[in-house]
Amino acid sequence: MSPPVLIPLRVFAMAKKAKKRSYKVWTPADIKELKGHSRAKTPVSKIAKAMKRSETTIRMKAYGLSMSVGHRRRKAA
Repeated sequence: MSPPVLIPLRVFAMAKKAKKRSYKVWTPADIKELKGHSRAKTPVSKIAKAMKRSETTIRMKAYGLSMSVGHRRRKAA
């Protein structure tokens, strides 16, 4: 009788789970603050620092609320 043939086992690694994206929920107070910044024509970079959110997040929320943000000031000619 011949010895049994050993077949090498393949080891598969489990796929890593994707991280869930976490974000701060917009409260009514946050929206009120954003509207105030819009009226004051505050640049988006300053709004982002004040509200501790990204510029993109602020632009998207303002767009969703049909508000304008990121006003560009023209230099006097």
